[in-house]
Amino acid sequence: MKLWWITNIIWLLLFAAASIVISVRNVDGAGVVQTPELRLIAFIVLGAFFIFVLIGQLIFLYFARKRNHKA
Repeated sequence: MKLWWITNIIWLLLFAAASIVISVRNVDGAGVVQTPELRLIAFIVLGAFFIFVLIGQLIFLYFARKRNHKA
């Protein structure tokens, strides 16, 4: 269970860092100047990935707790 918490903290730090990078950058990796609309799209993509990871973590937590209650 401790590994689950450490993994969640690492994911949280990665998402925070990605959010900061998206909000501060003037030009993305392809050389496109960032407008508010493009930043919003980048945040939506990051949010969708966050939801995907969150669902995976919750499924893992469900099975980890289920296994701990059996033991």
